[in-house]
Amino acid sequence: MDNSSGVGVLDKAAIVLGALESGPATLAQLVTATGLARPTAHRLAVALEHHRLVSRDLQGRFVLGPRLGELAASAGEDRLLAAAGPVLGALRDHTNESAQLFRRQGEYRVCVCAAERPVGLRDSIPVGASLSMLAGSAAQVLLAWEEPDRLHRGLHGAAYNATTLSGVRRRGWAQSVGEREPGVASVSAPVRSPSGRVIAAVSISGPIERLSRQPGRLHAATVLAGANKLTEVLARHAAAQEAAARAQAH
Repeated sequence: MDNSSGVGVLDKAAIVLGALESGPATLAQLVTATGLARPTAHRLAVALEHHRLVSRDLQGRFVLGPRLGELAASAGEDRLLAAAGPVLGALRDHTNESAQLFRRQGEYRVCVCAAERPVGLRDSIPVGASLSMLAGSAAQVLLAWEEPDRLHRGLHGAAYNATTLSGVRRRGWAQSVGEREPGVASVSAPVRSPSGRVIAAVSISGPIERLSRQPGRLHAATVLAGANKLTEVLARHAAAQEAAARAQAH
């Protein structure tokens, strides 16, 4: 079967990515696996690295990059959003606070789903709103499990520090009090892809008067349960797809 698309550079880039699917490769191994000329293989691998489709491991070998995981996570976003509505609704009803689901997009976190508190004082974050990655418990969650170099870059100018994120990883959830906006507190927990990557943050937010200066004590367990529910939905969906693919193959 001819795998050529007629766009030579894309075909060669696809060959490089395909060669890295089986694991890390030195340039020499990449040349052998792809059949490409050494300068071509090097140029493509470095260009793919620029776009984070390829990375290097500690030995300097080429490996598949984090951008592929992010794209795969986005491909599953419909499933995530379909499941998020009921989970956020239950979270709002249980805590009596507004609930949100955030995804990271570059230097921002975007609210992709929300369940608003119907009456009274609330922290209203509309779907589609872009908030800074420099403050707030959801930002902490979306940064805490990143690769070390990306994590440290993300801390530049942030209202939280590396010690804060270490605590988030240890506990499995984050809280903030007046960090993003005066008078507002929040609690967030991570949603993970079937591969274990953090792809979203479930949050509740509201006034400090109700949430207190230790909002995690009140609501961390509930927010964690909501985030874990979404992680389980994605895992079940992936397992079902895998089973269907295996059945088709046989």
